[in-house]
Amino acid sequence: MSPSPVAVIFGAGDGLGGAIARRFARGGYHACVVRRTAEKMDGLCEEIREAGGTVTSFGVDARKEEPVVEFFDQVEKDVGPIEVAVHNIGANVSIPIVDFEARKYFKIWEMACFSGFLMGREAARRMLPRKKGTILFTGATASTRGRQGMAGFAGAKHALRALAQAMARELGPQGIHVAHTIVDGPIDMPWIRENFPQLVEQRPKDGLLQPDDLSESYWMLHSQARSAWTFELDLRPFMEPW
Repeated sequence: MSPSPVAVIFGAGDGLGGAIARRFARGGYHACVVRRTAEKMDGLCEEIREAGGTVTSFGVDARKEEPVVEFFDQVEKDVGPIEVAVHNIGANVSIPIVDFEARKYFKIWEMACFSGFLMGREAARRMLPRKKGTILFTGATASTRGRQGMAGFAGAKHALRALAQAMARELGPQGIHVAHTIVDGPIDMPWIRENFPQLVEQRPKDGLLQPDDLSESYWMLHSQARSAWTFELDLRPFMEPW
């Protein structure tokens, strides 16, 4: 068992998820990082350990109920009581509505919403007996409005926001802080730089959402006194139109 409190991060990739894991590890938490393929997090884990933090990686398909339940059981048994659970899985895919196959729509919903339900439910089941804990969901611009080509992503993110809101109202009076972020703008990460080079060139560095800066907001949400909890937090670069 780890002597440190435990934070689990679903979707610990090269951008925001990895930054959240680094921030909580730096804050003294044992970071349990989750992606479908654990080996993809080797670099992140090495970085956390080199900085003096503790981390364990897990390969879990977050869309599948049994593996998610088994993951939470294993962490509670082998690592320690979970104090923080972060859902940071997206599925930002643009498809015209007339070309949208049902299979693709369902997959986007599974990734961006259903996995959040599974994580949130299992985290709540472990936290409620202890009457404390934090559950954080990463939303997007699509959480509040849809646009051309984004029927699948917007539908899933709207649903995730509603899930978070319902959980916050149910679990808050029992000591569990549930919060939802709206990340409105491009995150400075390899995928953005590779696919939108012109956008990157047109903006200064802080015209893109910096993962480490975003992670401070997640840390702040977890650190809030329960006399003044935030449910929803908008995060965007200073020059982002909205």
